[in-house]
Amino acid sequence: MQIYDFLRKPKYIVDYLLILQDNTGIIMKTIEVVAAIIRKEDKIFATQRGYGQWKDWWEFPGGKMEPGESPEEALVREIREELDTEINVDKFLTTIDWDYPDFHLTMHCYICSLLTDALHLVEHEAARWLGKDELHSVNWLPADLILLPMIAEVIL
Repeated sequence: MQIYDFLRKPKYIVDYLLILQDNTGIIMKTIEVVAAIIRKEDKIFATQRGYGQWKDWWEFPGGKMEPGESPEEALVREIREELDTEINVDKFLTTIDWDYPDFHLTMHCYICSLLTDALHLVEHEAARWLGKDELHSVNWLPADLILLPMIAEVIL
């Protein structure tokens, strides 16, 4: 896979569209996002998408980083916008790279905790607190699904 470095913004690769071309000649955009694995006691918070191609699939809340933002700052902002609540970003868990049909996703995942108990769904159509035995009870997006064994082992 060849990466065209001249398309990157100098020094800041937090909100970018990187064009990748593999040996088949297919050009795919890359989207870099952050995701919050919000933990409360022995459960994690999952949200159901309410829009777009992946509507009704489940994911960990989060979103795109803005220019100049650290991943942690982006996560606090995204959760405030999506769930109207405040979180603490406790620690980095992992980065997932996943090829969807139309784009490549790089998702930086963080274990988080709530600073307030109030959660309001602004963009999602549903949400659930899931225990270890319930992790596979929802239809996860592929990139989020990869996290489940790690979450079950490390977090819950």
